[in-house]
Amino acid sequence: MSGFYHKHFLKLLDFTPAELNSLLQLAAKLKADKKSGKEEARLTGKNIALIFEKDSTRTRCSFEVAAYDQGARVTYLGPSGSQIGHKESIKDTARVLGRMYDGIQYRGYGQEIVETLAEYAGVPVWNGLTNEFHPTQLLADLLTMQEHLPGKAFNEMTLVYAGDARNNMGNSMLEAAALTGLDLRLVAPQACWPEAALV
Repeated sequence: MSGFYHKHFLKLLDFTPAELNSLLQLAAKLKADKKSGKEEARLTGKNIALIFEKDSTRTRCSFEVAAYDQGARVTYLGPSGSQIGHKESIKDTARVLGRMYDGIQYRGYGQEIVETLAEYAGVPVWNGLTNEFHPTQLLADLLTMQEHLPGKAFNEMTLVYAGDARNNMGNSMLEAAALTGLDLRLVAPQACWPEAALV
């Protein structure tokens, strides 16, 4: 786990295939330890800011429960409780929160916002969703695939996604396929194809 100390998680391509595999192994271990009652709190005394410019029940609960299970305390900053990018610049917000918190999760709009937070906060920043990417969801999806297809490598699996493939999920699926060798099939009308630069 020390290889991830102070590392940002802004999109899947921030990691090598080996690092992504290590993250999945760690996630599987933490999940199994929790289920068996053997989970060890590794974040006791740490504080995490959860910035939500876009509301989400599942993402908020996932981050809060994971933090609590690991011994951390969280502060939720919802759409009406944050002045990020309005009365306070993103850079200033990052600097201030980085002095108070040990990590920052951001769920909101442009990818450039989470990247600016990461550049100026001085603490790890995790992308809970932007308009362009949803890497934490894909990490969970990859873990689910491993759990339901035990013994199969990703390059032996096929994932079919039907819908708007130009959104954050489609973009993150493309990154996941590039890192894992997953056979990804995106089915969408041409107007909803991902950007050529991502393919």
